[in-house]
Amino acid sequence: MPENDQEQRISDLEMRVAFQEDTLDKLSDVIAEQDRIITDLRRAITLLNDQLKKVDTRQDLPSDEPPPPHY
Repeated sequence: MPENDQEQRISDLEMRVAFQEDTLDKLSDVIAEQDRIITDLRRAITLLNDQLKKVDTRQDLPSDEPPPPHY
């Protein structure tokens, strides 16, 4: 194999590796951001569930309002 061809192949391989490293870094950033979003969404769901439980509890309390006429 001529020296120039071998140098070209090595150069091509180095470029591919550099591109793959860049792609991996970008993917890692995306995964980290998605993890933060999922964590925030889990917190929001927990808060909403807690609020719903409080609303359900309040509905069981006696009301000062008279029942509607159809009861």
